[in-house]
Amino acid sequence: QVQFVESGGGLVQPGGSLRLSCAASRSLFSINRMGWYRQAPGKQRELVADITAGGVANYGDSVAGRFTISRDIATKTVFLQMINLKPEDTAVYYCNAKVGVTTVFDYWGQGTQVTVSS
Repeated sequence: QVQFVESGGGLVQPGGSLRLSCAASRSLFSINRMGWYRQAPGKQRELVADITAGGVANYGDSVAGRFTISRDIATKTVFLQMINLKPEDTAVYYCNAKVGVTTVFDYWGQGTQVTVSS
């Protein structure tokens, strides 16, 4: 089991920045991959970025070069720094953790709204 405490999100103008945080209830070394997905109205949920237990980051094509994922091992927290935000980044952002060896389980946060609008 993994529980999360998510923070960040809100309303920002195009070109602005936001930072999302997601604190996990267990060590990041026990989580295969942890990161963020997003879902816009009428669209499928998509990967934004995640980071492996070994610290390797992976990004969705639409955010590469603008978003940066990082982590703090001591506080079991993953951060998503978002810059140069665009209206198409508007979505609910969900924290996600993948845990398991032979069977991988997905755990989800409650989601946080990011709205990019002037």
